[in-house]
Amino acid sequence: MPAEPADGAVETAIETRGLEPVPDGERTGRVRELVPTWVAANISVLLLTMGAGLVIFNKLNIWQVLLVAVAAPVLSYGIVGLISIAGKRGGAPGMALSRAVFGQRGNLFPGALIWVARWGWETINAVSGAYAVLTVLDLLFGIRSSTPLIVVTLLFFVGCTFVVSGLGINALRVCSTWSTYLFGAFSVLVLGYLLFTTDWSAVFAKPAGSTAMMIAGIGTIAAGGISWVPSGPDFTRYLPRTASAKGMVGATIGGAGVVVLPMVLMGAVMAVGTPDLASAQDPVSFIGELLPIWIAVPYLVIAVLGMLLINSMSMYSAGFTAQTLGIKVPRAWAVSVNAVISLVFGFLLMVVATSFFGSFISFLTLLAVAFSAWIGVFGVDMLRRTSYDGAALLDTTRTSAYWYRGGFAWQAMTAWALALVVGVLFTRVDWFAGPLADTWIGQNGLGWAAGIVTSAVLYGVLPRTAPAADAPRERELADTLSN
Repeated sequence: MPAEPADGAVETAIETRGLEPVPDGERTGRVRELVPTWVAANISVLLLTMGAGLVIFNKLNIWQVLLVAVAAPVLSYGIVGLISIAGKRGGAPGMALSRAVFGQRGNLFPGALIWVARWGWETINAVSGAYAVLTVLDLLFGIRSSTPLIVVTLLFFVGCTFVVSGLGINALRVCSTWSTYLFGAFSVLVLGYLLFTTDWSAVFAKPAGSTAMMIAGIGTIAAGGISWVPSGPDFTRYLPRTASAKGMVGATIGGAGVVVLPMVLMGAVMAVGTPDLASAQDPVSFIGELLPIWIAVPYLVIAVLGMLLINSMSMYSAGFTAQTLGIKVPRAWAVSVNAVISLVFGFLLMVVATSFFGSFISFLTLLAVAFSAWIGVFGVDMLRRTSYDGAALLDTTRTSAYWYRGGFAWQAMTAWALALVVGVLFTRVDWFAGPLADTWIGQNGLGWAAGIVTSAVLYGVLPRTAPAADAPRERELADTLSN
């Protein structure tokens, strides 16, 4: 199998660059651009639903919800920001850099799992966007939901997502900036409305929930951020090598936190008026019931744009992941695979599933576990290296410096596999409970944390295998890419 070609040497309005590292001369990004990127990654009415869930399901009071809303983005997007540093060091997408850690063949295993996990995340967002469109149609024209209309709205949402994600990083930057301004303005309007119409005595009278449920709530909210960790380098690979690492972490946490904190709190406040949310099939329509139509409609329209952007960002990264698995098509076409899957799974969730919220929380729990094993291994590897061999990342043959033994870095593979098992053992969802789910770790919803710690410790103590010496051809290609 020959080395992978560089399929995008020059940036245009439509990004054509694939897995190959970005040359230093084209790294014109700025750290401050990460703020609207991660704001946009969280523009979702699902945060309102999740905030309401902290009150209805976890039985937390408003002060506990506040603590969860602060801790979750700091924890999860702090990890995103730290892993994003690899992007400026290597100039390549996260799952391409992962080849240096797991080996050219070994990386196929965590890559495949992460790719499959993205299907679920993109499906959830597609369904939420479709429900938001259906709610707007109902509020404005009295058009009730039906199976044909569900299909049409899903096709519309996923189709728009495919277009934006296919355009690439430049389109995502522009959309991120404008959606940040629009959604921020209307969120302030919604917050003002809630301030004057909410029964605050009922909000503050709610008793405190258990510490275990509060910790589990942090994990639930943080799961969304954890799912972005492997994608972090995808959005920092255009930053110059001299970009501030502290600034990158700060911008990532700040961009996410400025959305997560108020949205989760607003959802908790709204929960006072939505006690039947637990059994609701539609996670969005309650917004139309609680807000006047002149606020609800534009707010939901902007939220649809936000969720479209979230899915576009996810599919953008998913395209890279597909390429690392050996799918020999341009990134924009690789995105189409995820688009089709979102349509199929989205239809099943909207038409067949009986409880959206239960399915959503179960998915978030398993999503965090699936990503955690990779995070621990990749994070420890980052502490040991300051650069990546661009030529070796692209070379999938035995001549690659990242071939290791038979294409596998056995230390990374062992730590990843065992950590994945450990995470599942401590996990409980609606339809599955691990044998250790009733322990303190399991009851507090910390299976994902156990996975990160296990993989990090194991990979840290196992003996290292240094990459093979670079071949002359590889060094020449690396020089070409950096010029």
